[in-house]
Amino acid sequence: MINKLIGTLFVLHVFIMTGCTNANDEDEPLYIAAASDLYHALTEAGEEFTNETGIPLEFTFGSTGLITQQINEGAPYDLFLAAHESYIDELIEQEAILVDSKHYYAIGRNVLMYEEENLLSESGQEQQYLLSDEIGTIAIANPEHAPYGKAAKETLESWGIWEQIDEKLVYAENIRQAYQYVESGNADVGMVALALVSDTDYEYQLIDETTHEPIIQALGIPAVSSKQEESQQFIEYLTGKRGQEILVEYGFDLP
Repeated sequence: MINKLIGTLFVLHVFIMTGCTNANDEDEPLYIAAASDLYHALTEAGEEFTNETGIPLEFTFGSTGLITQQINEGAPYDLFLAAHESYIDELIEQEAILVDSKHYYAIGRNVLMYEEENLLSESGQEQQYLLSDEIGTIAIANPEHAPYGKAAKETLESWGIWEQIDEKLVYAENIRQAYQYVESGNADVGMVALALVSDTDYEYQLIDETTHEPIIQALGIPAVSSKQEESQQFIEYLTGKRGQEILVEYGFDLP
């Protein structure tokens, strides 16, 4: 109920904001909704794109599932970068995303993030490490609406410890919040996106991608967008040589 209320208030806010500035539509930015794992990569890519094209961008980062709900409710985004293609497919079925606008742009990777003093010596010891008494809290994004959280759950199930660590789990609204839980000391360990740990003093270990379904990320243009041509320009940039280089720099695999 709270999440739906927040989503509804956001939609109203954006409608009011865009409605008050229609007279200067050419100066309006592209409103881009994006999964939280893209925070660092899109910040850099967006600055470069705007410098090259003069097209301003305004990002809203959040849980893929909750953004999907907002778009279904009519939020006037111009582009949606989801953390998993299934959400774009869902919106295409609902005719909320233009069917021909779907593009793959990256494959995400999960890592186990922890403080240096809790050093995990080598791969293969993750199960014992998470079950140990020194680990009291483990942050993951909510598997119900966050693809990285779903992947984390699948990994923990693959390791055979999901039920054993149930009381240690702390659910974050999105993957960036899971990262912040560890950074702030509110969690001992986090299963977070590799793309978020590039600029951190914390230790991390890449999670074997065979322990979960691939995090295949896709984007699409909402049907309500009035700036489809500009959105296509950003898609071409992000899926082009330079955009893909930036994504790789932040730990994404290429689709």
